[in-house]
Amino acid sequence: MSRRSAPKGRTVTLGLLQHACSADPKENLATTLAAAARAAKAGAQIICTQELFRSQYFCQCEDHKYFALAEPIPGPSTKAFQTLAKKHGVVVIASLFEKRAEGLYHNTAVIIDADGSLLGIYRKMHIPDDPLFYEKFYFTPGDLGFRAWDTKFGRIGVLICWDQWYPEAARLTAMNGAEILFYPTAIGWHPGEKQEYGVNQHMAWETIQRSHAVANGCYVASVNRIGLEQPIGGDGLEFWGQSFVAGTSGQILAKASEGKAENLIVPVDLSKVDVTRTHWPFLRDRRIDAYGNLTKRFVDRD
Repeated sequence: MSRRSAPKGRTVTLGLLQHACSADPKENLATTLAAAARAAKAGAQIICTQELFRSQYFCQCEDHKYFALAEPIPGPSTKAFQTLAKKHGVVVIASLFEKRAEGLYHNTAVIIDADGSLLGIYRKMHIPDDPLFYEKFYFTPGDLGFRAWDTKFGRIGVLICWDQWYPEAARLTAMNGAEILFYPTAIGWHPGEKQEYGVNQHMAWETIQRSHAVANGCYVASVNRIGLEQPIGGDGLEFWGQSFVAGTSGQILAKASEGKAENLIVPVDLSKVDVTRTHWPFLRDRRIDAYGNLTKRFVDRD
């Protein structure tokens, strides 16, 4: 377990679950539930899984057989985490492959309060389509917008992986009052590109999320998986781990390793959100009268 000293004030402790995934969904669920229980016993009050933890990252190819991995919400995984949340008195964010209806699937996170109640869901809004990240084949873009939830331990927002590259998503979630932005994630290197591009790719990923913390005066918690996954053969994807929590000024408060399965246990002081937003009043000084073009795809030159 990785720990950092607790600040004084309105403190809540986050638990980020970083681990590898096998080809067996039942095993992955058991692994994640066990990790969540350990995190709760270590003091975590809000626990977040990595993206699509129940399976290896199947979006490396387009194959209809993987739709069988999806489940309804609420469903078996949701109920398992509701039981865990109630038993330990913790908030849980769990990332699932949702079967909403026949032929309609989403990349979805469930938000469960500390009494085991299902507060709501977030459906991933931005869906990538890149080599080995063929998510558009599987996932319908989210239709619930950017949301935040009042939990026992604070008001939180949830976004998922590819969402983390979009400042608009972070801003709108923060504008809903989120004090912490959680990003369940599955991102890694193409092994053949790692030597040339790996450092810059990881740096960009970390920097953009730290910038969301700065721009919105809130905490950011990003949870990634580890391990080399080759479900379709070939070079596969090497997930880079390094789950982290950024403070309200974008500083790294804690970071997990590149290749070790671990729970990152991080106390954060939510009173710093108000302090930061008061001293760096970006929300106050926004020129909302001048941002109309943000709703356009592109602004053509005159």
